[in-house]
Amino acid sequence: MISHWLKPEIRQSSGYPILLLGGVALLVSTAIGIANLGTNADIARRQLEDLQVTLQQVVPAEYYDNEPVRDTVTIQEGDRSVQVYRARRKGQVQAVSFRTTAPGYGSSEMVLIVGVDRDGKLLGVRVISHAETPGLGDKIETSKSNWILGFTGRSLSDPPPAGWGVKKDGGVFDQFTGATITPRAVVKSIKGGLEFFAAHRAVLLDEASGGHDQ
Repeated sequence: MISHWLKPEIRQSSGYPILLLGGVALLVSTAIGIANLGTNADIARRQLEDLQVTLQQVVPAEYYDNEPVRDTVTIQEGDRSVQVYRARRKGQVQAVSFRTTAPGYGSSEMVLIVGVDRDGKLLGVRVISHAETPGLGDKIETSKSNWILGFTGRSLSDPPPAGWGVKKDGGVFDQFTGATITPRAVVKSIKGGLEFFAAHRAVLLDEASGGHDQ
């Protein structure tokens, strides 16, 4: 106890309760700080593991022998920064993956992650967060339908620019029964992701200076 370490005259003084309270508060805050350090480390490790699992869904394992989650480059586009994860085999970047967003239901936002090979072909797409209407817009999830898998193998030239839309708008991609807004936004976001790759291809493939390596 703190009081055991203090001299009798101090324990009998009028300021003793304040001193004791301050000591207890210091001990408590120190204990909380130590606990938070451990908790934060655990959270960071789990987030890294979750991210690694997600990247594996959009870039097949045969494309890399490195750890893409630790091989990144950050691209600055206007007021937004895009962190890109690079998949290398024998030192050469074979594919990249990165997040892209689309406006979702109400004022929400859908977050997607796309994998693109060095030729600009989609290796995979997953929606990692959204707030779309259950039974309608949530068909963008692989657990609800295989719709999102239909983008694998596509590129900016397949389909041609005019085809990058839902069928209701003259494009080649299916919309959902009773829900067109969600797939329309996702298609636009994925096309934007491919355009982002094309605009920064040399940097993303580590073939030119630029961006910011991590």
